[in-house]
Amino acid sequence: MMKRSAQALRALPGILRKDLLTLEADPNGQAGQPRWLEWRPVIMVPLVMLAVVMLIVGTNQYAFEFGMGIQLGILFAGIQSGAFLVAVYRPVPAWWASMAGMVMVTPFATNAGSWDRIPWDGAYPWSGAGIAMHAGVLLLLALRVRPRIAVETLTITVLLGLACGASTPWRSAHDIRLAIAVLVVTVVVGGALRGLVVVRTKLVVQEELTAEERSRRTLLEERNRIARELHDVVAHHMSVVSIQAQVVPHLVENPSDELRENVEGIRRNAVDALTELRRVLGVLRSEDPLPQAARHAPQPTLERLDELIGNARGAGVDVTAETTGEPRPLSPGVELSAFRIVQEALSNAMRHAPGARVRVEVGHRSSGVTVRITNTAPVRPAPPTTGVGHGLLGMRERAAMLGGELATGPTPDGGYEVTAILPARPTAGPAGPDGPTGPAGPIDPADSADPAEDTR
Repeated sequence: MMKRSAQALRALPGILRKDLLTLEADPNGQAGQPRWLEWRPVIMVPLVMLAVVMLIVGTNQYAFEFGMGIQLGILFAGIQSGAFLVAVYRPVPAWWASMAGMVMVTPFATNAGSWDRIPWDGAYPWSGAGIAMHAGVLLLLALRVRPRIAVETLTITVLLGLACGASTPWRSAHDIRLAIAVLVVTVVVGGALRGLVVVRTKLVVQEELTAEERSRRTLLEERNRIARELHDVVAHHMSVVSIQAQVVPHLVENPSDELRENVEGIRRNAVDALTELRRVLGVLRSEDPLPQAARHAPQPTLERLDELIGNARGAGVDVTAETTGEPRPLSPGVELSAFRIVQEALSNAMRHAPGARVRVEVGHRSSGVTVRITNTAPVRPAPPTTGVGHGLLGMRERAAMLGGELATGPTPDGGYEVTAILPARPTAGPAGPDGPTGPAGPIDPADSADPAEDTR
């Protein structure tokens, strides 16, 4: 304990020099700075008026109560009032200026005898106005610096005040305890207010980090879901390729060795590819909360669209459907993505537009398929939702993955529209640093920044 105390005492001069011998506006950086600093030019107007009033009152007290005369009274009152204004921009230098004014008062003050007439005009070495101005300086300082610096300035202020007060033979007539109490309360209040600002700032930063992490987690969860579904589709087709390659030699009379070798190579490559696919995506399956039977169920296609719409109608939603064009063969990924986009859009309509009419349009073209889901304005307020939804994010991911396009947004009648254009065969979109990109650029969770999209 003694050794630690000795080390602390040896380090004290260096700490005080670092903390107090500075001309910086913000000795502890921008952390915990109050918002009112942004309005300093406006705040200075009432502060200047207050400083002028205190200058007049302080001049009168120094000149007549302290017996200094007008010139010295204006000088010392001006130093303290000016330090109060400077503290808005440079709190530590302003505190030094106010302290200098306090110390310089001591050799010029005389006992004019007026203390008996006025119950309390000050506590030597401060006048009443001097205490107010110095308390204001300490308040502005405590609002902007670390608590350690505020305690250091308060301690030095009290010690010097006691030393200056002890230098006069008539000090017993003036109780400095009230001045010390005012200064201590001022620093405590300033430190507490700054502490609230620091805590709120940290909370805001933490909320921003949490929201960003939630968005990233939402994106990863949706990509994992898409990966699981595509795994099922690709694994099925790779298995079919392997089986067909194995059967080919039995369908040809007297197959040549070259044919057998090539077919065996196809089968072997298909098996190897399937093995690698299962190895890479096996971790996704291990974390899948679905039952075993549901995990291996066939992935839905547009042929099951009537079943999906029937379920929505059974839930009380007024849904109409229309299919145009001649259906053409689509890749399994396109079929799955088109079905999932319609499914997500219907879910969003039921969740966010209670009582609205929904229309589903599927247009087949030679180049691909277009799905358009629109709903009218809700007839009653939607129940509140919690968290960040996956709907629009997943739709964008699916469309971008296939090289398609997705457009979402409100309609003029107060409803909402989702339109997806998917190619008949997936096209490899340019891969960005964070994943696939669509025609409009990288998929970014911030695209769902407005509240209406975050919960859809």
